[in-house]
Amino acid sequence: MLALNRSAIVVTAKQPFLDWLHSIDPDSVDLTLATLREEPAIYLFAECGDDRAFEYQLRKHFAVIFEEELRGWYNDPSTWPGRRTFRMFRQWFDVAVHSMVIDLADRTLFREEM
Repeated sequence: MLALNRSAIVVTAKQPFLDWLHSIDPDSVDLTLATLREEPAIYLFAECGDDRAFEYQLRKHFAVIFEEELRGWYNDPSTWPGRRTFRMFRQWFDVAVHSMVIDLADRTLFREEM
């Protein structure tokens, strides 16, 4: 078992995200907020020792996370909100912080560019 020098955030959609999805994707009409939240994405970034460090990392990476969340549900950037601010990100998503990341796998950790 290894502790990774990373912090994690779990990002889950809020109602404004679902409202946007319903407005641009007619096939999403049956999706509910509960459905969107069933399997949230987890993002790793530099280890954070306190709330200030976490806030810094979140502000640094929110744009990439925002785009990844949009892409995960609708892969047409022309339909995405044009001006995606940090404030909008916090309105559209809940974020849960996890400062302890433990690797239980018996395989070597590797990185793959996405």
